[in-house]
Amino acid sequence: MEIIYTIWLRNMKRYVRSKSRIIGSISMPLFFLLFLGFGLNSVVQLPGMGGDYIGFLIPGMVAMSVMFTSVFSGIQVIWDKQFGFLKETLVAPVSRLEIMLGQTAGGASTAVLQGFMILVISLFIGLQISSVIGFLVALLFMVLIGISFTAFGIAIASRMEDMTGFQLIMNFVIFPIFGLSGALFPISSLPSWITPITLVDPLTYGVEGIRYGLTGVSQINPVVCFAVIGVFSLAMTAIGAFLFRKTTI
Repeated sequence: MEIIYTIWLRNMKRYVRSKSRIIGSISMPLFFLLFLGFGLNSVVQLPGMGGDYIGFLIPGMVAMSVMFTSVFSGIQVIWDKQFGFLKETLVAPVSRLEIMLGQTAGGASTAVLQGFMILVISLFIGLQISSVIGFLVALLFMVLIGISFTAFGIAIASRMEDMTGFQLIMNFVIFPIFGLSGALFPISSLPSWITPITLVDPLTYGVEGIRYGLTGVSQINPVVCFAVIGVFSLAMTAIGAFLFRKTTI
């Protein structure tokens, strides 16, 4: 646990000291929330869900912030490779599993903090959290999303050497995952041929879980959401650990 804590602490210190990273990570979700939310609030109808479009959009933007920050935390693995820090870590008398878990914990923690910032900002534009228990439920799903996609990013970064290539691949992968997650539109309004694809997307269950916690409304049973995103996080952690063990320096 000491090794995991040390690597987690290093990630947190780097995050806190990088003001530009903090601002940049919340800019896109905030842009969607303010301009898309207010622009379409009087136009978009949400049949059977109640509430306005901004209230519907907020959980999706929280999930977006957590996911994007999580995935791109994998860049730190490539950065450490290029600057020699990873080599020094891997030759230390500690297991690679502990190193990977520390990186995952650090990336997930910074991602949840980013999502929490979006939540705080949302309180000033109309978000009304249903209950304290609901907030804890939303926080739980944020943590699971953070763990899942941090491990996913580390798994991909473990097999790569170039940061530019990593960013291109991640953009190619995560934008479809986000776009099909129901963060921007109700799943029930989708064409029948797209719905099965949406239900395969693991982020869909994270978004709906956060939405249930914050608004009390969800298009998928929250127990099902928890089971799917929980299994996905365990699977990604196992895959990430396996690929990280095969990292060469």
